[in-house]
Amino acid sequence: MVWRGSSSPRDRIFACLVYMIPLLEALPYGAYLFSQLPILGTLILIPLAPFMMVNGVISSFPFGRLILFFVLLLAVVRNPRFRHFLRFNTMQALFLSIALFLIEIVRGLLGISLVFLESSNSLMGLAISNLLFFVFFGASVYSIVQCALGRYPEFPIVSDAAYQQVPY
Repeated sequence: MVWRGSSSPRDRIFACLVYMIPLLEALPYGAYLFSQLPILGTLILIPLAPFMMVNGVISSFPFGRLILFFVLLLAVVRNPRFRHFLRFNTMQALFLSIALFLIEIVRGLLGISLVFLESSNSLMGLAISNLLFFVFFGASVYSIVQCALGRYPEFPIVSDAAYQQVPY
């Protein structure tokens, strides 16, 4: 949806960077897949290594991810000085991250560990783990490509919610 205005190269770069948050949060769900297909792990994990280090530093602080969430929400999404393109994509990336966080909460409440999901004894666990990885990793990669092209990435429910939060 380019009709909302143009996007500068700087806006495109920053919009791509915010999608690293859900992309990196989806990586643990692909651990079994990476162990079975080492070339896939190499192709995905090596280019993401610098971002994984930054993510590790942020996660090492108490409430580091929560602080990052509120910084992005209050300093970018709620700031009208930024263009709609950047604010919308930041909000959409935060919604993807929230969805993964809610999945982690449900997984924790049900007592399902990530090790159980990735064990080769549980076909259902493997299917759920791989599905979560492909959905969130794919959504993040799709969004990064669309942002790099200057287009708005559209997802049925997530984009509608992001538009409600960033209407102008």
